[in-house]
Amino acid sequence: MKPLNFVVVGSGWRSLFYARIAKAYPDCFNLAAFLSRTEERAGWIQEETGIKAVTSPGECMWENPDFIVVAVNKESIFQVTREWALKGYPVLCETPAAMELGDLQELWRLHDKEGARIQVAEQYFQYPVFHAAIEIVKREYLGDPYMVNLSAVHDYHGASLIRQLLGTGFENMKLYGKKFRYPVVETDSRYGFIEDGRMSERERARLTFEFKGGKTAFYDFNGIQYHSRIRSRHLNVQGPRGELDDWMLRYVGKDNKSRECQIIKKYFETGSGIKEISMGEELLYQNPFYDLGKDNGLPQDETAIGTLMLGMRRFIEEGVEVYPLAEGLQDAYVRILMEQALKSGQTVESETQAWG
Repeated sequence: MKPLNFVVVGSGWRSLFYARIAKAYPDCFNLAAFLSRTEERAGWIQEETGIKAVTSPGECMWENPDFIVVAVNKESIFQVTREWALKGYPVLCETPAAMELGDLQELWRLHDKEGARIQVAEQYFQYPVFHAAIEIVKREYLGDPYMVNLSAVHDYHGASLIRQLLGTGFENMKLYGKKFRYPVVETDSRYGFIEDGRMSERERARLTFEFKGGKTAFYDFNGIQYHSRIRSRHLNVQGPRGELDDWMLRYVGKDNKSRECQIIKKYFETGSGIKEISMGEELLYQNPFYDLGKDNGLPQDETAIGTLMLGMRRFIEEGVEVYPLAEGLQDAYVRILMEQALKSGQTVESETQAWG
């Protein structure tokens, strides 16, 4: 098939992910241009990526893109998404879809009443490791899961994983929690290792989710977990018949005998990506780019985003959603509630929204 042709609006750190994906899989994607706010920024990202960067929306439209990626700062993402959706383009917007509840409601109105084609680039459920975890839950090894303990990703990403692992959908919930501050030695960053011994104080947030149906989630996250060689990330999911604890599954089989299974990752020979994840002879995850005959893998973040981008073809041609807009809006709504609970120190409750 002809590669999907797209434009990225934005020229920040997040925009670079789309350039790496397009360069790794040129027969799948063609990144026609970046749209930057200033000539200076356009010059920087063009030099950084070797891909054309412009400052005029009209120049982007001349590229005849199949879809638009909106990767601007969080405060601007709603307005820019709205602008391009109203021009008639399918939009894949970075997270969160908006920062305010009124703006989330407006995005739903645009979709529901005006037919705007908007998808949210919530990628974590397509991370190979989380995809495998969700698959274990779907295959009912745990029974109906009732508890998640997640210490791996921040607010709206955490909301997405929690809801998918527990299968709570748009169920209403109560949230309460608190922030703490701790010192830690910096060892890594977006730009490479840090080895000068510098110390910083980092904020850790702990929240409890109590869903109306009785299920519970414990969210525990410190931003340094994304880039640290001395802070790890964890996932624990429990149900009546078993427990998934990071890379170990313990469960009771149909014969009522307990079992313990190690989850194994297999990597591409070239690149740094995960090719597949299995448990014994059972395949839990297979990289979609491997399915397409690729022998070079990308890191989990790029793989997950690339998986969403592959799905944009069906969204454009058939209307099949990659990550349903309603889900992305709910994640962003839960983020608002999380912030309210942490700021106030009080219990907050969700309310059913138009998309739920």
